[in-house]
Amino acid sequence: MSRPRLAEPAESAGIPPRACDHPGCAASGDYRAPRSRTSLDDFYWFCLDHVRAYNAAWNFYAGMSSAEIEKEIRHDTVWQRPSWPLGARIGTLYGARWRGFGLFDLDEDAPREARAPKRPRSPQEKALALFDLVPPLTLAGLKSRYKELVKRHHPDTHGGDKEAEERLKEINQAYSTLKASYFPT
Repeated sequence: MSRPRLAEPAESAGIPPRACDHPGCAASGDYRAPRSRTSLDDFYWFCLDHVRAYNAAWNFYAGMSSAEIEKEIRHDTVWQRPSWPLGARIGTLYGARWRGFGLFDLDEDAPREARAPKRPRSPQEKALALFDLVPPLTLAGLKSRYKELVKRHHPDTHGGDKEAEERLKEINQAYSTLKASYFPT
């Protein structure tokens, strides 16, 4: 990719050359530099040497506090435009696009969970739900929760109840799954 060509010198176009805005410089001011952070469309015109010196010394954030700089940077990450959390602006206009413009017989009054089929939970997710735990797990935490559930649901404490026996089997299977998933040996 070639660099863009500079405009032809002012002398050849019949326009008198612009003087460099640096005090005491008689060279022509062919290069522009912004005057301040607040007026980026207002320029100084410098010769090549002085524009290099000006740009090297110029600090856009000069005179701003740390909080103001952070706010400016955050504002620049979205190109000075307002932003919203994803999904916050879905309304009738946006919803029509995703509902097929009324072509499908979707029950609008039904809750979203009832309309869309849920993804089946993985064995690890089921085991975590049974143990009422969330990652990250520690081996000691997993073992203590396992012991607590075994004591609570052991068939001997429930008089040999079959439901308690099935529940204990589920707990043992979930413990094996979590141990194998999070703490492989």
